[in-house]
Amino acid sequence: MGSKAISRDELLEKKDEIMEKYNSPYRKYNKPALLTKKEKKALGIGKDEGRATAKYIRIAPRKVKIVLDLIRGKKIDEAYAILKYTPKIASEVLLKLLKSAESNAVNNNDLDRDSLYVSECYANQGSILKRIQPRARGRAYRINKKTSHITLVVREQK
Repeated sequence: MGSKAISRDELLEKKDEIMEKYNSPYRKYNKPALLTKKEKKALGIGKDEGRATAKYIRIAPRKVKIVLDLIRGKKIDEAYAILKYTPKIASEVLLKLLKSAESNAVNNNDLDRDSLYVSECYANQGSILKRIQPRARGRAYRINKKTSHITLVVREQK
């Protein structure tokens, strides 16, 4: 958008042009146009979802993705049931994150709880804690303790 600040009135006048640019599928790397928080609020982008993020969770992303694949695309009550009875350590963290995303959707964006579903969920690699294990003859082996950044998005089903 540029570095100059745009007033709310100007944003609303150019709304169609900005939204067309934001939603255009032919952008380089398929990334959406960068908008400021103020511009997103004025245009109403992100008002149809509840988003929750947990960073630096001490579980490898590979292990989290197994559980995320189970709940992706499911209705919120079904996702709660799956997470409650899945015997993986990541399911506890994801249960807490799902509650947070649901609360954000219902309280901040006034969405209907009964029509929510898990639209997006992904786990990215966080920083790695590097530790050493002493070995024979004065050597040391490295142990990499991986962390995850987990994002969960719930939307209203149309």
